[in-house]
Amino acid sequence: MQHRETESAEPSGRPSVTFRAMRLEDIPDVMVIEHESFSLPWTEQAFRSEMTMNHFARYVMMEVDGVPAGYAGMWTVVDEAHITNIAVRTAYRGRKLGEQLLSELLDMAQALELERATLEVRVSNDVARNLYIKMGFREIGIRKGYYSDNNEDAVIMWIDLKDHPRTAGNTEGSV
Repeated sequence: MQHRETESAEPSGRPSVTFRAMRLEDIPDVMVIEHESFSLPWTEQAFRSEMTMNHFARYVMMEVDGVPAGYAGMWTVVDEAHITNIAVRTAYRGRKLGEQLLSELLDMAQALELERATLEVRVSNDVARNLYIKMGFREIGIRKGYYSDNNEDAVIMWIDLKDHPRTAGNTEGSV
């Protein structure tokens, strides 16, 4: 995936949002985002393994005005994208950046000619669930006791990627 700008900085103060493939040197920034976002954060070693050993893994960084503001990842399994992580720094939340990040990930899945995407989300995470529904995901089931920190259930969500309007246009390369 090449560095791609989706919004340009304007005199109105609108930020420049760019997406690019995650690199190993991004891991310290990813760890900050991870700890701000999740009660069960992944470890640095988990991300290092994902990027160096898991050939099914694809991760993207989102920068706002050149500053790491979020990241997302997925595994490509046959014709499906399994979304593993989507996270935005606390300071950047409430600006629809999570929606842009998810859209970028779904665009990537479409560019890889995947047909569907799935994810799990805490039943209590109404903000994320509402975003996923807005983006076209459907709630199709429950994984009982999925989260080990408090035994909370996860909602299983799916989207048929033909239902996601491609926003990135033609992308070159892959993550």
